[in-house]
Amino acid sequence: MAPTDETGQVPAHPSPFGTTPPAGPPAADTAARGAGMPRWLPRAMVLALALVAAFQLGSWAFHQLTGLLINILIAFFLALAMEPAVARMSARGMRRGLATFLVFLGLVIVVAGFITLLGSMLAGQIIKLVEGFPDYLDSLIHWVNSTFHTKLRRVDIQEGLLRSDWLKKYAQNSAAGVLDVSTQVLGGLFQLLTIGLFSFYFAADGPRLRRALCSVLPPARQAEVLRAWQIAIDKTGGYLYSRGLMALISGIAHYILFQALGIPYAPVLGVWVGFVSQFIPTIGTYLAGALPMLIAFTVNPWYALWVLIFVVIYQQFENYVLQPKLTSKTVDIHPAVAFGSVVAGTALLGAVGALISIPAVATLQAFLGAYVKRYDVEDDPRVEGHPGGTSGPGPFARLRQRFTGGDGEGRGHGQGQGGRQ
Repeated sequence: MAPTDETGQVPAHPSPFGTTPPAGPPAADTAARGAGMPRWLPRAMVLALALVAAFQLGSWAFHQLTGLLINILIAFFLALAMEPAVARMSARGMRRGLATFLVFLGLVIVVAGFITLLGSMLAGQIIKLVEGFPDYLDSLIHWVNSTFHTKLRRVDIQEGLLRSDWLKKYAQNSAAGVLDVSTQVLGGLFQLLTIGLFSFYFAADGPRLRRALCSVLPPARQAEVLRAWQIAIDKTGGYLYSRGLMALISGIAHYILFQALGIPYAPVLGVWVGFVSQFIPTIGTYLAGALPMLIAFTVNPWYALWVLIFVVIYQQFENYVLQPKLTSKTVDIHPAVAFGSVVAGTALLGAVGALISIPAVATLQAFLGAYVKRYDVEDDPRVEGHPGGTSGPGPFARLRQRFTGGDGEGRGHGQGQGGRQ
């Protein structure tokens, strides 16, 4: 056995070379150092938690400010629409703030007049419906009694309705909903005020806003931003002005029809058709024609049919004759692209997206058109959708050649080619 000291440990023997080898680190210390936390890990964890917290805070703030951002977007496009008129008045020596106020006042008067006319028409129809309700109810009771051999009376029906639990619950819900309606009305007024203020500031301080934006960009980027801004002004203003002119023409045309048929509220219905058909894309014409058709049906069912025929014919005239001439220099985009942009805008921003999608896409298309290099297309029949190959003309082409006397020429030309081959 090896000798041990009092602690029970084997003493270290001296080295044969006269030196004692250094004792190695304990195994426990080595394991602790190997399993220790890296110095960068706490900082990385703190940074990751900070990024997650910032993302959550930004997402929450974005959702809370979505309404305000949409209002600012509407105000920006409205300011772009007013910019040509404001710039023209300002170039003639008028102060830009006063010019913006006059343009804004004219726009408010037009919108208020439209809402007033539409409200008066709806109020008149509601009053007429309420006054004629007893007659409608008597005719319905008479039809039920004659058809099902019953003995209903209007007095019994009225008393049953007044004593019914359904009417009481409806009255209670209506009384409770008055506060909700008032809140929505106040919210809508505040939203209109917000849009009006931002659009006024964007239009009145347009040069200052562009200067502030360009001051943080290099000169090359400044030119691109100003060019994109001018394209947006041209496209948005041109779109709204061309739509306004087409709305005026459409309103006058439909007013003449309604007046000739003797349909009540012909001026209001003309304004309704002109406004809705132009500022609700794609389906606006048919949506606008539904109300005049309904009112015409109450006068004479055949009048509703005449209104439908006129709406369809005028829509074709507008699509193929009027609209290309008015929008060829302002918003020249393909109808399929316009329809797709309206669908996408509606999915993203609802009715606001449907209204501003077409000028936004037209602006983007005009801006990118300057950077897309185009080439001449070769004269290939496949471009026009005709199949390629040398199989000769089709049956309709041969029939047309035979009636026009060009068949012999075609055969001679073919024989000449065969001879040359």
